[in-house]
Amino acid sequence: MDIHPFGPDDAAEVAAWAELANAVAAADAPWSYPTTPTLVRGRLAHGWDGEPESPYLVRVAGTAVAAGSISTSDYDNLDLAVLHVEVHPGHRRRGHGTALLEVLLDEARRRRRTSLVAECWDAEPGDAFARQHGFVRKLAAINRRQYLADVDRPTLTQQYDAALPHARDYVLERWPVPTPDDRLDDLAVMASAINDAPLDDLDYEDEVFTADRMRAYEVATAGRGERMYRLVARHRATGVLAAQTVVAVETADPRRAHQHDTSVTRAHRGHRLGLVLKTEMLPWLAEAEPALETVETWNAESNDHMIGVNEVLGYRVLGREWAYQRAL
Repeated sequence: MDIHPFGPDDAAEVAAWAELANAVAAADAPWSYPTTPTLVRGRLAHGWDGEPESPYLVRVAGTAVAAGSISTSDYDNLDLAVLHVEVHPGHRRRGHGTALLEVLLDEARRRRRTSLVAECWDAEPGDAFARQHGFVRKLAAINRRQYLADVDRPTLTQQYDAALPHARDYVLERWPVPTPDDRLDDLAVMASAINDAPLDDLDYEDEVFTADRMRAYEVATAGRGERMYRLVARHRATGVLAAQTVVAVETADPRRAHQHDTSVTRAHRGHRLGLVLKTEMLPWLAEAEPALETVETWNAESNDHMIGVNEVLGYRVLGREWAYQRAL
């Protein structure tokens, strides 16, 4: 067995990672869209906001049988490491995942991380593996997909019209991307509202948002091959940014998009800004991305408010993912 790290420019290993990821998804989450070497390379080169994961591949007699990674941040949560382990369905229960996990644990120790988080679909293979290695379920997240052609427009219009009077103190703006330098600080303050999203029993500190981090996030999104659309709500009386929603469309396949943050700052909640923003995003996407067919989103299963908004918008449940945690 050969377990080795690699980088985003290692074309053969990137291709093997993509092939293995698709085999795992076909078995554990068959609704998932297939990945490609180009998408994997973007992910491994840029990460979410400029802190990409460190990937590993496991080969037996030259065949890729497992893949994994470790992610750590210098922005916040300095005690935390996020681990990722996937084993090809045809090579499970042979010790490959355990051997890879030991390598990742050693790397977490080297980085002086003392808390570990791992995620897997709500299915027996991943759950059994996590529990076997001391991980405990902490947070359930639901993956949903919006099929734009199937949105119940009359019902959505009715809900939107009912919400508008509550949001009359706000004006909506299509935010420029990339963000001008002199607006990054305000954007960072608004983005910090996402820290109020429920994390259930997960031991996770608030994320720290700065102008530099907001810029890194935009650069990383473009680097992964996604076009970003950000819609914000500004308070009319004060000019303060009150809320945002962000959608990113895949440039390689513009039929597919991903919902990023939708958040409202504490002082401006109760005005139905989440529903208004996400509804107003639809005509913008139709105008700018005529090929778009679906939007993917994730929410904590306990996030009743945002789930309610997404149900009005026609999102369908695809599957549940668990986040597990253990000490190191």
